[in-house]
Amino acid sequence: MVDAATKKTLSNIPLLKTKAGPRDRDLWVQRLKEEYQALIKYVENNKKEDNDWFRLESNKEGTRWFGKCWHYQDLMKYEFEIEFDIPITFPTTAPEIAIPELEGKTAKMYRGGKICLTDHFKPLWGRNVPKFGIAHAMALGLGPWLAVEIPDLISKGLVQHKDDQQQK
Repeated sequence: MVDAATKKTLSNIPLLKTKAGPRDRDLWVQRLKEEYQALIKYVENNKKEDNDWFRLESNKEGTRWFGKCWHYQDLMKYEFEIEFDIPITFPTTAPEIAIPELEGKTAKMYRGGKICLTDHFKPLWGRNVPKFGIAHAMALGLGPWLAVEIPDLISKGLVQHKDDQQQK
């Protein structure tokens, strides 16, 4: 079941129409335009709701994405580098978002720091091809993962605030 806040977030992210991946040349350009429009709208909505939590950019081809995400806890900002490649079979296959610096710190992560989204997010993505895109992966994949995993990692001492790391 999807809670009311998630439904509201989802309803404010434009659905995509073009079913194209990096190999589809002209259609990929159209798909990238839709991806950027959805991401811009999602970020604008997050800023209006005082819920700004990531920045993303891509290479020129739109096949490699990178940026930062952050999580606030106890009035402290924990910031992480994120990265992912667009799979050749995109949008049928969702991107695998990675936070390399957290690799090996939680069981809910694969080699290379790729976050585990198989149980909850991937079936939802599969039912919504080609309507879901990168903004949806952030909202329904990375966002909930951060909200659950980062507080747990902090409580176990596996993630420390950068100010605490500098004092040691």
